[in-house]
Amino acid sequence: MSTPNVLWSPESSQYPQTGLADYEKWLEKKLNLTFESYEELWEWSTRHVGPFWETILQYFDVCYDGSYEYVLQGNEMPEIVWFEGISLNYAEHIFARAQEDQPALLVQQEGGPLEEISWQDLRRQVGALAAWLKRQGISKGDRIVAYVPNIAEAVIAFLAANSLGAVWSSCSPDFGQESVIERFGQIAPKLLFTVTHYQYAGKQHDRSSVVSEMVFRLPTLQKVVVLDQGKLDTTVVICRWEEVLQREAKLQFARIPFGDPIWVLFSSGTTGQPKAITHGVGGVLLEHFKYLVLMNDVRPGERFFWYTTTGWMMWNFLQASMLAGATPILYQGSPTYPNDLALWDLADQAKINHFGTSPTYLMHLNKQGLLPNQSNDLSSLRSIGSTGSPLPPAMFVYVYQHIKKDIWLCSMSGGTDVCTAFIGSVPGAPVIKGEIQGAALGVSLRAFDESGHAVRNEVGEMVITQPMPSMPIYFWNDPEGKRYRSSYFEMYPGGVWRHGDWIRISDRGGIVILGRSDATLNRRGVRIGTAEIYRPLSSMPEISDCLIVNLEYPSGHDFMPLFVKLAPDHQLSEDLISRIKSLLRTTYSPRHVPDKIIAVPDIPYTISGKKMEAPIKRILLGQPPEQAANLGAMRNPEALNFFMELYTAQEGDTL
Repeated sequence: MSTPNVLWSPESSQYPQTGLADYEKWLEKKLNLTFESYEELWEWSTRHVGPFWETILQYFDVCYDGSYEYVLQGNEMPEIVWFEGISLNYAEHIFARAQEDQPALLVQQEGGPLEEISWQDLRRQVGALAAWLKRQGISKGDRIVAYVPNIAEAVIAFLAANSLGAVWSSCSPDFGQESVIERFGQIAPKLLFTVTHYQYAGKQHDRSSVVSEMVFRLPTLQKVVVLDQGKLDTTVVICRWEEVLQREAKLQFARIPFGDPIWVLFSSGTTGQPKAITHGVGGVLLEHFKYLVLMNDVRPGERFFWYTTTGWMMWNFLQASMLAGATPILYQGSPTYPNDLALWDLADQAKINHFGTSPTYLMHLNKQGLLPNQSNDLSSLRSIGSTGSPLPPAMFVYVYQHIKKDIWLCSMSGGTDVCTAFIGSVPGAPVIKGEIQGAALGVSLRAFDESGHAVRNEVGEMVITQPMPSMPIYFWNDPEGKRYRSSYFEMYPGGVWRHGDWIRISDRGGIVILGRSDATLNRRGVRIGTAEIYRPLSSMPEISDCLIVNLEYPSGHDFMPLFVKLAPDHQLSEDLISRIKSLLRTTYSPRHVPDKIIAVPDIPYTISGKKMEAPIKRILLGQPPEQAANLGAMRNPEALNFFMELYTAQEGDTL
């Protein structure tokens, strides 16, 4: 086995200061458990599932009413019940860990000043709003939805709803009309928080007509709270944000059963109705404590940032940093406005300790030749997180060469399905080029071959073989659980969760994600992950972005085109085509070389930033675009036009 390319290792004095080290000391003191390595601790946490999660409940001093006889009950996933008999509240634990000498929230809208909200003010506003909601008849289990940007009012509304035991769901205002309605319409909400406009990239976007239509088509809505001064054409009672906060009231918390719903998150919905993924309040509370404190090592008084919208699970994860006693930084707007370094300027101004972003953003910086380590201070940064898609090895190098050499790069992967990461950062471990550090505690992650056997150093399906409390309690409007089971449990018997990613696990426990298995390139009997194509191409300055599919025709013939979005001032010359093919052939194999390379004006993405390989494949095989993709769930629906025209113009089994 080749020597790993270590880009960074923490100093030996750093690990004892981490939350994970403190947890290990607690295990030794309370349970007389000691471990020689993280791998031993992880093995214990996945073999002894009940005892492990009970230690999380105890270590974090979770407040609850009632008592439990068993940590978990049930024969196999998904029929697992956790901590039956106890009731608790998520928001209560956020306020219980308030660092009163630090801001509760730091907020910035693009181009605007950085604003602080104190814990006193947050407590006052959440208390006033919760009391108002209660007067409107909102109680445990009622659904409250929000069509709002990533602003302070969104957090205040969520905390107020959660304090009452109401069920939350949110979408960002860049979601299209039909996309929002098909989400919120599934859960029959009573109340909507909304804006009528938002700003992005320096432009105002009017959404009043979208909101008016949404309200008309959500008949269960009883009231609408408008956060700005815009007007709506509706007969539903309209309330203004400033009005609902007028009467102050003491903030109180309704403790609800551990397995009752806290929120409904929706899948991307690019090829069908979005899955209404429903999580239990206790499960996400324990998971967020575990991941933010033990895996991300977020500490009291620190400042935690992730670039996200309210329609992505990372918005919920961002708020979870408050459970660690940290201050979340909310940013609304374009990450590259008024300039490409706007977020790094924010990192300096807000003294951010943990900076979360995406591979797409890092690749953009790299393509633009930007050097944040020369333009910005960044002395407060301890970690840089990345998620949303696989992080190419070249971006690992870019971070250490051009952002900060003494930084903990925390590539992670999980999903809306569990509102956390299955794999990601491991305190005390080195960062190896191209690898995620390891599986998180309590995550019994394996790579399975087609026969259901665990493999190492081979490509396999990513599976979870033991239950986690943050797995969905159910999908909304799926009373028999058919859609839930078909989403995760059909491929392997025995209650094994198949997540849909291709991964390779090294002997060290490091993990490489090779792309979604449902977008796998089945190239003459050999399975290729799309990330294997994207990773080497990300190092080519001529290529801004790319997408690949493999088309299997009824004739038995297959055709693998690579679509490239070229960087400014570059053309798809014969020389560039030759170099692309040579790079893929020498990096991997001749099977990785596409049959044709095609320049495109843009690569289609979902609003949450995922490439749309599967919908493009369907379009190129003849499926009507309105069936292949949900335009309202896309960031750039106009990008489909090229592929529709390409399908129309193709001849036979080639493009």
